[in-house]
Amino acid sequence: MSERPIFHLRDRAVKALKDDQMRRAVRKAVDRLSTNKDKAARELPNWEQWREQTKLIRQHTVNHLDYYLKLLIDNVKNAGGKVHFAPNAETACKIIAGLCKQYNAKKIVKSKSMVTEEIHLNTALEAVGMEVMESDLAEYILQLAGETPSHIIVPAIHKNRNQIAELFSKVAGNKVESDTPALTAFARKILRNKFISADIGITGCNFAVAETGSITLVTNEGNARLTTTLPRVVISVMGMERVVPTFEDLETVLSMLPRNATGQKLTSYVSVINGSRQPGDIDGCEKFHLVIVDNGRSRMLADEEFRQALSCIRCGACFNVCPVYRQIGGHAYGSVYGGPIGSVITPILEDDIDFWGELPYASTLCAACTSVCPAKIPLQDLLFKLRQRRVSDGYSQVVEKFAFGMWKQFFKLPSTYKFAMKVASLGQKPLVNKGYITAKLPLLANWTNSRYMRAAADTTFRERWENRKK
Repeated sequence: MSERPIFHLRDRAVKALKDDQMRRAVRKAVDRLSTNKDKAARELPNWEQWREQTKLIRQHTVNHLDYYLKLLIDNVKNAGGKVHFAPNAETACKIIAGLCKQYNAKKIVKSKSMVTEEIHLNTALEAVGMEVMESDLAEYILQLAGETPSHIIVPAIHKNRNQIAELFSKVAGNKVESDTPALTAFARKILRNKFISADIGITGCNFAVAETGSITLVTNEGNARLTTTLPRVVISVMGMERVVPTFEDLETVLSMLPRNATGQKLTSYVSVINGSRQPGDIDGCEKFHLVIVDNGRSRMLADEEFRQALSCIRCGACFNVCPVYRQIGGHAYGSVYGGPIGSVITPILEDDIDFWGELPYASTLCAACTSVCPAKIPLQDLLFKLRQRRVSDGYSQVVEKFAFGMWKQFFKLPSTYKFAMKVASLGQKPLVNKGYITAKLPLLANWTNSRYMRAAADTTFRERWENRKK
């Protein structure tokens, strides 16, 4: 799924912590998003009941995914569309590239899609000589920068206006001002020409409605609507879990998605595709193809503990409250999917608990992510279980194994516990200054390099208790 980074999580995090501009931009954005989400939650009556209903819809769908996928496929075909199933990223890219060649396509316009980022579709299409243009403003910015999204909902959350103006100026060949009207006017001029000349439009899929075979797209810019109406051929790419049974269920999740994501009651554009253009239709594509991507999702579906992670509606709320994400941003995770949900699903989708199993450690286990999840996914529990799996599979570091082995030996008996506490109290004295250990200790460097450690008390609780009894 993801291209494995050269460096490990710790190295990527250290690099991110040195990027002051990125950290300021991320904190400012997630503070605003979290505030807007909280306001939207207060304005919607019975917020917790809406969350519970969203949870039930998503759990029911995931638990009966085979049935609803079959129903969806049948109804897409009935509406004149064609359906393709891709077991992995490589097959998905081959299918889509094959379709582009079938229709003699050279110019492709894409709306925002995380699953196409996951399978690295742009790279695959460009490798066979096709021009691919991202039509979402943030995705277009990242395409120019040669970067991946750092947030599910706000992909360019780490960029400021000056950086964007610099990227646009290189394309324009002259200076583009950094104010919002100038930036959007430039992007509009470039992208509208691409919409008109595109041979094929490629979209993601926020939700597919099984009962009608409808593909639902949610945007604030209208780019998905242009992508699906102007080109002659449209290809929608969806992760196989992105299904809801009925339009009534869609109403519930579409009420929760924008409120959790940005605090909006409704996104500016909700587009629904129902296959190819039928006689009497005034717009729509001539040919419609739906590519359903597995790419590790079946493995997650078969795992009873982690199946519930497929209930995610991709609102990004867990990113906005995560204290780790707020500090290191999205790129430090090394995966297309960052934040708490990315730390849960990436090791399973990749089937690699060795390398990607370090992601669950990018968490304080504070459960803030679970408290805001609209589908009530117990993210902190799943992060903890992934840590347990990694240790059980023998991937712990030697120092970590030794430390916890020593902890076990000293803390399992009262006598050795008392001895360890006394040694710690006496041994720390040369390092203590005003109640804190301020020295940068090698074995505790990740803690002491950025904060002071509270010193152990001169007398233990047991000693104080004994003195009180006397």
